[in-house]
Amino acid sequence: MRDIRDYSLKAHNTFGIEAKCRRFLEYTSIEEAQQVAQILRESDTPYIIIGGGSNLLLTKDFEGIVVRSDVLGYGFEESGFRMTCGSGEVFDEVVEASLQAGLYGLENLSLIPGDVGASAVQNIGAYGVEAKDYIETIEAVEIATGQVVEIPAEDCGYGYRQSRFKQEWKNRFLITRVTYALSQTFKPHLDYGNIRAELERKGIKEPTAQQLRDTIIDIRNAKLPDPKVEGNAGSFFMNPIVSREKYEQLAAQYEGMPHYDVDTDHVKIPAGWMIDQCGWKGKSLGRAGVHSKQALVLVNRGGATGAEIVTLCNAIRADVKAKFDIDIHPEVNIV
Repeated sequence: MRDIRDYSLKAHNTFGIEAKCRRFLEYTSIEEAQQVAQILRESDTPYIIIGGGSNLLLTKDFEGIVVRSDVLGYGFEESGFRMTCGSGEVFDEVVEASLQAGLYGLENLSLIPGDVGASAVQNIGAYGVEAKDYIETIEAVEIATGQVVEIPAEDCGYGYRQSRFKQEWKNRFLITRVTYALSQTFKPHLDYGNIRAELERKGIKEPTAQQLRDTIIDIRNAKLPDPKVEGNAGSFFMNPIVSREKYEQLAAQYEGMPHYDVDTDHVKIPAGWMIDQCGWKGKSLGRAGVHSKQALVLVNRGGATGAEIVTLCNAIRADVKAKFDIDIHPEVNIV
């Protein structure tokens, strides 16, 4: 277990923000997670639990304890379709490993940054697929008791970028492993975003799972900046879900307005499109800016503070509200 005082978190947030915490704890096993839980119970300082830092915006030094999982490894159950992964594993490497093992389902989530544990907390999603579609159980240590628990996915209250881990269970559990129930039969999901168009451009009519993964990686690389070059946390805002009546009112004003049907009564509108319509794509506010190829992504132009990125976030939200009368909310955790 790593236990470090006055620790820099710059390497643990993809925005590249310089901030420190009073104490940093990193566990590599269930037993170490139980030790960390005991430290947290006995401490009177606040604490936060982080993953790979790809969904985190630090606005100042954290005067408390930061906890992170480094539980590694993955394995396959005898059933042949379950994959259990350490919560500290890089999620995209798990996607690749699942395909190599002939297990399918996660390919649309390729290249999403972050760790396995975060996939269960955030219910990450992309191109019509969400982590909740494949998560079966979550193993965790309950901080209040130190007990190891196994939580079925159906108890986690999963919704669009939401779970009970982000709401009433926040800071209650230290996740150690996640089990995904995958399929031995490849059933591609191609009807979201520009997947089919990109496959057609490549001359692929019936993609293999690896070809679909490669295509999604190409799409993401084409429109998302490398955080090593320009600090960012990927998609900064959630796509709002509105009533069908609200969508139809807007569609009458904005011809060709993109949308995705959620159900009979609700429609999802791309936040990036609305931000672009407000003229923010490629623009900057001080050292914080909006990516030139994807308006959903806020970037650190160099030396930006977390507070500067929050200022940009608020300015964008205000403009979207004024133009469309829709509230958009950050997907990123702001600390």
